[in-house]
Amino acid sequence: MVEKRPFPGDHDSNGVKRAKPTVPGGAMDMVAAAKAKAEAKAAEIKARLAGGAAANGASPTSTPPPSQAPSTTNRLADLKARLAKSRSSGGPPSSTSTPPLPTPASGVSRDDDDSKHNEKGPRFATTLGNRRTESPLPSAKPHAPAPKPTDEQENPYFDSKAVTTTRGRVSRGLLFNQRGKYLDQASKLRAQNRLEQLKKILADKNRRAKLDENSERGFLVSQPPDVEWWDEGILEDKTYDCIEDPSKVKIDGDDSIITVYVQHPVLLKAPQDQLLIPVKPMYLTSKEQAKLRRMRRADEHKEQQAKIRLGLEPPPPPKVKRGNMMRVMGEQAIADPTAVEMLVESQIQDRHEAHVRANEERKLTKEERHAKLAENQQKDAQKGLHMCVFKIDTLAFGKHRFQIDNNAKQHALTGVTLFHPGMNLVIVEGGTHSVEKYKRLLLNRVKWTENAIPTETQAEKQANDPQWMKSMDDRGQLKDLSYNRCVLVFEGEVKQRAFRKWGSKMCESDGEAKEVLARNKLDSLWALAKSTE
Repeated sequence: MVEKRPFPGDHDSNGVKRAKPTVPGGAMDMVAAAKAKAEAKAAEIKARLAGGAAANGASPTSTPPPSQAPSTTNRLADLKARLAKSRSSGGPPSSTSTPPLPTPASGVSRDDDDSKHNEKGPRFATTLGNRRTESPLPSAKPHAPAPKPTDEQENPYFDSKAVTTTRGRVSRGLLFNQRGKYLDQASKLRAQNRLEQLKKILADKNRRAKLDENSERGFLVSQPPDVEWWDEGILEDKTYDCIEDPSKVKIDGDDSIITVYVQHPVLLKAPQDQLLIPVKPMYLTSKEQAKLRRMRRADEHKEQQAKIRLGLEPPPPPKVKRGNMMRVMGEQAIADPTAVEMLVESQIQDRHEAHVRANEERKLTKEERHAKLAENQQKDAQKGLHMCVFKIDTLAFGKHRFQIDNNAKQHALTGVTLFHPGMNLVIVEGGTHSVEKYKRLLLNRVKWTENAIPTETQAEKQANDPQWMKSMDDRGQLKDLSYNRCVLVFEGEVKQRAFRKWGSKMCESDGEAKEVLARNKLDSLWALAKSTE
């Protein structure tokens, strides 16, 4: 059997059951006290709910308190009637139809209410009364649910301005093209193109026929010229009336434009042929060259023999030498050996002279050699320009200056030679082959420590030169050039030439030398040469 739940007020803080107080009136006083306590608790709950509804902006359910508490007999009769109704309907009694417990009127005291209950006595069991007073009866009208806190109350960082309202997207219906829509467009475009082509053809015909639609000049036939342009150089007069007079027709004379020669137009090279890279010849070994020479000479000999057989050329005389003289000449050599020997010697001399003559004919003249050398130097410069800068301690010896100047001109180099008391600077630029040969000349071949007494002609030319440009000192003795040397300061490839020709310049100070180089944007080379040991 389940143990009965104790009443909340029957035990103290230590869990010991309290003794029932002895109140005059007995059980009826206890029921009245419990009932008053339940009513007070129900009133407190209603007040709390009313206060919460007022805080949320909702008006509390105003139920006026009863002016007078109903009697216990009426309440029991009402309960019995509802119980019978619920049994007849077959369902449990509705909790919403239960009336709230009556609260004592403001003008009625608790003692008066207790005295009324003591007079009538209890109408139900004590256990049932205790159970009903444990929890208040629910109110007849259901309360509205408490409002949920909004986003602004839950999140203090929520900004309602940042929320954008988006309209609902309305789906569009499908649009289908009508059948033949694009075919009609294509046919219209083709018709328009045909019309434009017809207009163009008509415009070309009108232009060729020189017709003017806005005037009648297009229908007029122009008069023929007095003399056609191809006859103007033959006739003296500008008319055909003089054609019957032979003296006025230039056909057979020296001043006639008609000659026995045929004028051919000058053949011009195609522009794309100038951009072609020339193919380098393939170098053969000595054995391959000898083999090709034998094959070529054999072909030439066969061709000559064929011409001799056909009678196109006379047979060549026999090639008589000292070794085959007796075998070739035969009986003639035996009869007169001296004459045969003289004949053989003359033939040998003729063959030698013909060989020398052929070599001389193949040899280029002086002008042709210079032209060929200049062409090769130009081709070499087109492949890429190189620059070399040399630093020389002194150029007091005139031979050194002549070697520098003359070789630069021979190799088609451009640049300048700067003469300075402290040092001399030589700048050259040109093709790879020319610069390499000039570099080898200055660094290896020229003897920079050499010095000699100048001749009378050289002394006359150097009369106006300063003392540091002469090979003799103030006392008339040769200068010691054992310390003199040539150093390569800079070497590299350049994009274009800085100098237009070869020249030289005498500078007394560093500022003057830098000014000369600054004209060609090479003033940094002077500082580089000064810092080079």
